[in-house]
Amino acid sequence: MLEKIDRLLKLISELTVSDIKELEIFRIRYMSKKGIISELFEEFKQMPASEKKEVGRKLNILKQSVIEKYNSYKNTLQPLSASAQVNDLSRPSFPSGPGARHPISIVRREIIGIFERIGFSVSEGPEIESDENNFTRLNFAPEHPARDMQDTFYISRISAEDSNPADILLRTHTSSVQVRVMQKQKPPIRTISPGRVFRNEAISARAHCIFHQVEGLYIDENVSFADLKQTLLFFAREMYGEKTEIRLRPSYFPFTEPSGEMDISCTICGGKGCNVCKHTGWLEVLGCGMVHPAVLEACDIDSSKFTGYAFGMGIERPAMLKYQINDLRMYYENDIRFLEQFKSAF
Repeated sequence: MLEKIDRLLKLISELTVSDIKELEIFRIRYMSKKGIISELFEEFKQMPASEKKEVGRKLNILKQSVIEKYNSYKNTLQPLSASAQVNDLSRPSFPSGPGARHPISIVRREIIGIFERIGFSVSEGPEIESDENNFTRLNFAPEHPARDMQDTFYISRISAEDSNPADILLRTHTSSVQVRVMQKQKPPIRTISPGRVFRNEAISARAHCIFHQVEGLYIDENVSFADLKQTLLFFAREMYGEKTEIRLRPSYFPFTEPSGEMDISCTICGGKGCNVCKHTGWLEVLGCGMVHPAVLEACDIDSSKFTGYAFGMGIERPAMLKYQINDLRMYYENDIRFLEQFKSAF
């Protein structure tokens, strides 16, 4: 016990307190009824009488050191007066601690880092976009259901019956950024487009009207589906672990042909089957395909000379898998109790 007291004496002598909040923590830890000093005196009662004299002397020295330390800071650390608080209306109502990156930002940086390592650049564009860039140049037919008001947030619309290139909307995918890149830059093009997108959907634990995407585009001569598959396999193993397997299933997107959906082996059960993967052993993570020749031509790229692949994924789902989050709404509620869990993440 003497060694324990000596360690505490050294700790108290070196301890510094910077504000009233830290001083109160110090008081509770050492001077409260359940504090360290009280616990030591309870232990002291059970000691043999032959040891009590020396231990009791040291214990009283420790107690006095704690009281002196507390009183010295109590006299110097005074809270602001009421009048001073009124004069500074911008002063926070309570001390704020260090911030933390949002889980979406953490996963976004991780995805970007993986593709940057294999030569992809980052391109960004406006969230308020034209119908021309968001739909028409991406080979969406005029009657495509994605153009409907039920799916798209329109800011201004010329015609309610027939979509018009002059229509202005909130982008529904970051493919519109790829259109801008293809219009300004000639192949070879290798870029990813992260950003926030908007769709008119009911908000629930599994869906939201605001979410985030990262879309990739590679255009050059002789680009093949095999190139796409190897790129996605590299991404999956960097993101989810070197034992991750992928599978590609046929699908349909207006701007790619052929198109596919990529699944990864479930990271929770290792592909054996669980509630997260609905006992299939696979999780869907992104859509992909070869860039449709009509998209290349709409962006003034010669489709007889160049080919390319594209892929796109949401960021929310990888973040849910990474941090075991089961409700999308938590990303947007700004609940400090939720966000504080990510202080140690980068």
